[in-house]
Amino acid sequence: MKKIISLLSVFAILTTAVFAEGTQDAAAYPTKSINLIVPFSAGGGTDAVARALAKSAEKYLGQSIVVLNKTGGSGAVGMTAGATSTPDGYTVTMITREIVSLPLMGLAQITPDDFDLIRLANMDPALLCVKEDSPYENIQQLVEAARADDGGIRFASTAKPNFYILALENNQGISFNQIPFNGAAEAIPSVIGGHTDFTIAGPGELIAQIEGKQLRPLAIMAPERIKALPDVPTFKEEGYDVVSGTWRGLAVPKGTPEAIKTKLEDAFAKAIADPEFVSFMENAKLGIYDLSSEDFREYINSDTAVITDIVSKL
Repeated sequence: MKKIISLLSVFAILTTAVFAEGTQDAAAYPTKSINLIVPFSAGGGTDAVARALAKSAEKYLGQSIVVLNKTGGSGAVGMTAGATSTPDGYTVTMITREIVSLPLMGLAQITPDDFDLIRLANMDPALLCVKEDSPYENIQQLVEAARADDGGIRFASTAKPNFYILALENNQGISFNQIPFNGAAEAIPSVIGGHTDFTIAGPGELIAQIEGKQLRPLAIMAPERIKALPDVPTFKEEGYDVVSGTWRGLAVPKGTPEAIKTKLEDAFAKAIADPEFVSFMENAKLGIYDLSSEDFREYINSDTAVITDIVSKL
């Protein structure tokens, strides 16, 4: 009996020591630079949001934030690396809608449940663009071309599966030839170079090429026209009941200490509201959509239902 009591005492002492050490670590956090994993290539919308957000968040965390682009698998490689990293607050991942779509399609093992959410920062409607001299002058012409040449119209996909195009394909009973790229930064040049017929991405990822007369927007998957592109009709205006877009948020590995998560959420909430970040997003035509970790989880659950419905129709 004395041995059992003695062992329990030792266990209690060790547990208290570990807890105390963890509490001290959380109180001192961060004591070194933080890595921010971006699961898509440099130059795309996800990368742009991440770098601007990291720059603003450094002010409130007191440490540098190093952006690491880990591409592949339509985002799965980078997000898997983030989910499986040490849960100590020194690896944050920018997760995107693919964290929901890929596992539903059986293309990735990780799910949103492998992360502790920090903050949703951005949401943008999807914009369809063709090359400036493309023969397709509106969505109807593109859809009819796809109907006449099933699978022959080349779509530069920023991720595969691409739920922007799936929404249109399901709505019209057509199919495009999806050619996958690691993000918009790679997909856009393929359209400009004439290697593919069109792409779909966020307005902020396409605006420079639109203003430079390299790309021509046909329609946007938003409930109504957007301020940045007032002359571009919505899909609904063109007769297609399609509304879709992307979102980008921050997450850490499951099991990250609560105190560290609270510090990160507070810092990124301030960063999202920071005038420098707000100005960047406005100039880049990227939408700020700020949700707390709790509301972010509810948002993901809602989006999961939407994507599940699309997948069920494939």
